[in-house]
Amino acid sequence: MLRMFFFSGTGNARSVAHWIVAAWRNRDRSADIVDLAKVETHSIRIDSDDEVGIASPTHGFNFPPITLRFLFAFPRAPNKNRAFVLNTRAGVRFFGVCLPGLSGVAQLLAAFVLLLKGYRVVGMRPIDLPSNWISLHPGLREDNICAIFERCETITRRFAERLLDGKRDLRALWDLPLDLLIAPISLGYYLIGRFWFSKSFVASRACDACGACVAQCPTNALELVDGRPFWTYRCESCMRCMNQCPKRAIETAHGFAIGVPALLSIVLTTLVYPALPPIISPSLGDGVLVALLRNAFEAALMLTVLVLLYRLLHRGLRLRLVERIVIATSLTHFGFWRRYRAPKNAVTTPTADGPGTKGLDG
Repeated sequence: MLRMFFFSGTGNARSVAHWIVAAWRNRDRSADIVDLAKVETHSIRIDSDDEVGIASPTHGFNFPPITLRFLFAFPRAPNKNRAFVLNTRAGVRFFGVCLPGLSGVAQLLAAFVLLLKGYRVVGMRPIDLPSNWISLHPGLREDNICAIFERCETITRRFAERLLDGKRDLRALWDLPLDLLIAPISLGYYLIGRFWFSKSFVASRACDACGACVAQCPTNALELVDGRPFWTYRCESCMRCMNQCPKRAIETAHGFAIGVPALLSIVLTTLVYPALPPIISPSLGDGVLVALLRNAFEAALMLTVLVLLYRLLHRGLRLRLVERIVIATSLTHFGFWRRYRAPKNAVTTPTADGPGTKGLDG
């Protein structure tokens, strides 16, 4: 039996998981699909004849922490079970040409953990479904999204057929040189970047406190505070809340998120560091260790300042002037900055008689 586990914010990895399960059931093979955000890992039992699949988005060139925690706590293989890993990774399309994203350490780390737990990794496949990180760019046009989905469904089903035929597909290893090159970025994102992004979201006055974002958050990272959603450090930037807000009220506060670190950097370089006693500055030197320590100090200070100012910002949003300034400096507020939604017919839901379709809800 296939045990297909997935984590998904806006529906990309969820679609991949359903395509895989559809391929299994079309061969009259048993398959089960599980949202890993809704299951307690300690309750999972893997039988000796089970096959295991993992599908997850790529965040900061790695799997998001919720997926990593799931993998680390996943039960050991009872009988060298076959396992495979799929990651969605921000595909785009320009002038009719589909371009891939980058996996970083997502595939490598997941495969390594599964190997340590006794699984035989027979599949490693990146799937370049559309990028949904609209904090950084507008959502793709619908025609591009549909074209990418059609292409990726074909790739995913071909991957599934190879595994069903008893073959191996380790396509992810083709990108190994590039993935290793950007590996340090994944570490920086995991230690610093994801926390910074979590404090970049705000809700405009269009928010009616319906609570949909709080209820649908897969990591329980949102709380309603003073009638508005408040993002905690548990946020993993899966983009579900922003892309599915019925009022389009959730924005990225670009002015705040960029301005605070920039201002802090200016203060440190122009006021703090020059004011250090001369006996300290020369003795520190300019070595690599000193640079690392300085960067670590600045990152810790930035996150501390950011969380304190974010609380003030959240309270300040009740003032119309503050709210207007924050929203005016948010790129996601502009009409041309599209939200991202997976196609409504993207998910293939297998039935006893074959595949059917249903829309995505995240």
